[in-house]
Amino acid sequence: MGALFSRQSVTKHPLSTVRSSRSQRLTTWLWFSPLGENLWILARLHCGVRSTPIPRETLAVGLVLFGVVAFSINAGVSRIALDSGISAAVLSGVRAVGSASLLGLAVLLFRRSQWRIPKQDHGVLLIYGLVGVGIMPLFYFEAISRIPIGLALLLEFLAPVWVALWARIVRRQEVNRLLWPAVSLTVVGLAVIAGAGLGDLDPVGILAGIACSFAFATYFIFGERLVSRSDPIAVTFWGFSISGILWTVVGLTGFASAWWSISLTDDAQTPEAVGGLVVPLGLVLLWVVALGTVIPFSAETTAMKFIPAIYVSIIATAEPVGSAVVAWWLFDQTLEAGQIIGGLIVVSGIVLALLSRPGHQLPATVE
Repeated sequence: MGALFSRQSVTKHPLSTVRSSRSQRLTTWLWFSPLGENLWILARLHCGVRSTPIPRETLAVGLVLFGVVAFSINAGVSRIALDSGISAAVLSGVRAVGSASLLGLAVLLFRRSQWRIPKQDHGVLLIYGLVGVGIMPLFYFEAISRIPIGLALLLEFLAPVWVALWARIVRRQEVNRLLWPAVSLTVVGLAVIAGAGLGDLDPVGILAGIACSFAFATYFIFGERLVSRSDPIAVTFWGFSISGILWTVVGLTGFASAWWSISLTDDAQTPEAVGGLVVPLGLVLLWVVALGTVIPFSAETTAMKFIPAIYVSIIATAEPVGSAVVAWWLFDQTLEAGQIIGGLIVVSGIVLALLSRPGHQLPATVE
């Protein structure tokens, strides 16, 4: 790692002399695009480079915002994959196996000494992988395929409220006085959304969104314990590995289509907003795995080294808003005024729920 990212090699931009070849032009685009700039920041932070005058906290916030944008765009890209004809179960399996492969490579190269999980946490890891990483995306993909993407993400992000209630009622942990206003705001916001036409939406999609929030809460509850004693990248690698095994077993037993049964050369059509292009399905799935899961997760995890996890989680609550904007842009999905107002009230409740447990380390989101 030190040889690849020495102080001399990362402080000098690699494109100081750009030739006119096709590969050089592609490299230029990668490094100067928003994605390239954020990957550049990620590499610098990971390697401990201090030559930049920008405070690390500022760069960390930039990484979190990059993660929010990437996850928001991924909601739209995932919808493109689902609209191409693959099921939520198949997409969950592809995402799990692909993410486990990329994260496994990262652990092998950079975290080899930290890949072990303490034996006493193996049961926790199993639940984390099966429910928090394995089943959660099934509900998530089912929800975004049936109801507006922004509303689906809003339902998913009810998870911090369930976590705070679980901590107070089940674990008897101390929480501050913000918990009950958080719950009240969430209930009021959901009531406003319901009054604005929730009954006109697909009930299966709504139930899938709510189920996703409980699975997401499981991810937070069990992930919180795991990342307090193990490396976050290693924890997520094992979570996706367990999820991949789950969806492989599901495919082998015939409960759902096998994730490996799809053809990567099948066509997937992008929305008219981005040209209505026909692209290989494999390219869409690669985006979901790499640019929509592994890279933004790594960005948020890196940010947690420099700013408290609670701040990362609060900034991440912008994801439902970002996803709603992406859905409006790509699919012309619009929310009624009452749904927007109710959504903002719910987001306020979610932020208060996060603030009710300020001293607890939460894992970065993977959705």
